[in-house]
Amino acid sequence: MRVLMFDMDGTLVDSGTSITNTINYVRQNLGFEKLEKKYVLEKVNDPRINASEFFYGTKEFTKEQTILFEEYYDSNCFNDLELYHGIEKLINDLKSDFILTVATNANSNFAKKMLNYVGIGHHFKTILGYDSVKNAKPHPEMLYKILDEHDTKKENAQVIGDSHKDIFAANNAGIDSILVNWGFTDHDKDAIETIEELEKKIKDKFFDV
Repeated sequence: MRVLMFDMDGTLVDSGTSITNTINYVRQNLGFEKLEKKYVLEKVNDPRINASEFFYGTKEFTKEQTILFEEYYDSNCFNDLELYHGIEKLINDLKSDFILTVATNANSNFAKKMLNYVGIGHHFKTILGYDSVKNAKPHPEMLYKILDEHDTKKENAQVIGDSHKDIFAANNAGIDSILVNWGFTDHDKDAIETIEELEKKIKDKFFDV
């Protein structure tokens, strides 16, 4: 079994507007000022920061913050949501040769709803979110769970994401990974720029073409 593990936000779908608006909604309810979209998305992806402390000033996400976020996001997650150009073709090209899965730090229910909305949800055998595990990425737990679920060795898997959280999770699990550069962070090095490059790298690994 060959398994591909895709990140969702910034990799498969452009959800940057709704993520930014939701974080700013929570911030404003807590008395903080709004932040610029580009800045929010870079920090969301930064594995070096504590997101709850950075955005909301608390060591951990509180119940109030979680409720505010999820209620607003539930009503607004489809706003400006779209597949990155070329993703639908990529999925169609890969679906017969691979088990396709999603490992996202979003809530798994939101992830399923969003992927169904853009028309590709049915292609993924497993969709895991932060609520599916004890430890979200960059911890490797989510990736281990996918390997176990599909009885697959790490050598037969690959992680694709737009964040160093994805790459660190893959490294921690001993799984090969690909960093893409059309997502939320502008990477200076070691990232590919196009869907065509992504498809070639996947096929080079598994089919040695």
